[in-house]
Amino acid sequence: MADVVLPQLGETVTEGTITQWFKKVGDTVAADEPLFEVSTDKVDTEVPSPIAGVVTEIRVAEGDTIDVGSIVAVVGDASGSPVASAPQPEPAPVAAPAPAPAPATVAEPSSVVATPPPAAPVPQPAPEPVAAAPAPMPSGQPVAGADHRLLSPVVRRLVVEHQLNADAIIGTGPGGRITREDVLNHLDRSGGAPISPVATSPAAAPSSAAVAPSVSPGQVPATAPASRPSVSAPRASGRSTSISLSKIRKLTGSHMVASKATSPHAFSVVEVDYANVDRARSAAKGEFKAVEGFSLTYLPFIARALVDALQEFPHLNASVVGDELVVHGYVDLAVAVDLSYDGLIAPVVRDAETKRLRAIAREINDLADRARTRKLGPDEIQGGTFTISNNGSAGSVLTMPIINQPQVGIVSTDAIVRKPVVANLADGGEAIVVHPVGNLAMSWDHRAFDGAYAAGFLSRAKEILESRDWAAEL
Repeated sequence: MADVVLPQLGETVTEGTITQWFKKVGDTVAADEPLFEVSTDKVDTEVPSPIAGVVTEIRVAEGDTIDVGSIVAVVGDASGSPVASAPQPEPAPVAAPAPAPAPATVAEPSSVVATPPPAAPVPQPAPEPVAAAPAPMPSGQPVAGADHRLLSPVVRRLVVEHQLNADAIIGTGPGGRITREDVLNHLDRSGGAPISPVATSPAAAPSSAAVAPSVSPGQVPATAPASRPSVSAPRASGRSTSISLSKIRKLTGSHMVASKATSPHAFSVVEVDYANVDRARSAAKGEFKAVEGFSLTYLPFIARALVDALQEFPHLNASVVGDELVVHGYVDLAVAVDLSYDGLIAPVVRDAETKRLRAIAREINDLADRARTRKLGPDEIQGGTFTISNNGSAGSVLTMPIINQPQVGIVSTDAIVRKPVVANLADGGEAIVVHPVGNLAMSWDHRAFDGAYAAGFLSRAKEILESRDWAAEL
């Protein structure tokens, strides 16, 4: 017997909607045969059965939305006889309340020294309760102050990040369970203000002692954002329209806020003269389109140059995990694709360091086409080691992108425009000429390296673009 669960279908995907069942209870299914189809904000994909056998139970109906990791079906042995599901763990016993319970956030002192009262006692104000950081909670366990309802990891994270009291959130899930949408709707109604003080988890932010030395007077540490101003937002009226944020907008916002809170973002820019690239591209683009079936843009040249530069500056092709920088021995290059202004997705070119320009161009084009038609598989949109955001295609000339966690660098390839530049002549002189020029702008994680290393990487990419014999490679 095997439980079939909703798999992780992308780094920021937390739930999916079952759109179609290919089997019904009693049907035989082969190992790796598609069992159901699931739709997320990122992809539509078929999920196969983990084993051969008979579908003994279907727990989620078509059209229902569930969290990643939820059991959707049970496949029993090939005899077709139902097999009992694994017993569910008993809920942890709840301690009987004390006659005068203290607030959940009060930290009890380890010892108390009794002092005899004075002859004429003077009433003293009660000491302020000290908020204690909550211990990490295992997935699926009840949390204090949440009606002992089960909270999924993503719901628990949202509750802690926004300092909410779970008791005040109305759950619409099975058995009154709080879903991610319930939390987001609650935030919309309350204007995002916390309901009750909840100590920030140590995993979510460093201690104040760790950040205090780097904060100048008058600055607000990144880990202690200023409280939101109490303002009255204009509501929809005859001249305004209220549009609910889509799931992908909410997920993107949550992911970006988490990235800014995690990484100390720094920003570096170089200006690249693309005259060398343009000569090779102009000479080859007609033949290239006839053979490949799509246009040869600047993006594959930039991607190839960045991949080669990463070989010389490996700390940019890395991830921060705890207190360690994990340097990857391969380049899985994520390339952001715009979904008709409805959101972004970053499919991954695997082992890009092993591919030359034409192969990189083919793969970027294929991934982008399938991203726009929601035909990507879940393994094609996760696990990147470095990201390119191609804002230049929309006309941007300088963009500061946000790091795609847990990576440490992301480059924005901004618009390439013709402008006057100083060019070196063959006789050693200089001249003002008009060349195609554009910026390579990079946000990077200051925990991983310093500005000189970031500048060295961008300068090397610039050098490759301006000096390589691209005609020979094409």
